[in-house]
Amino acid sequence: MPDFFCPGSDILKNAVPCEYPCPQCGYGVEIFSNEMKRKCPQCGFIIFRELDLGCAAWCKSAKECLGETLYKKVTQKKDI
Repeated sequence: MPDFFCPGSDILKNAVPCEYPCPQCGYGVEIFSNEMKRKCPQCGFIIFRELDLGCAAWCKSAKECLGETLYKKVTQKKDI
């Protein structure tokens, strides 16, 4: 069971899987669109899902979901 779900998403209807290679061992790790991170089952490394501005631009839970520091970094990128 993942350790974090986006509070602004409908987990059952909108979750989409995407595979990310583990930067440490190369194993393909499936992370759903409503998850921020997942532990690699092969080596234990924590892989974070790639972020874009996406929902951070409009979701009222974005600050809670991303955390203050990451929220500021992600939302500042839209001005670049």
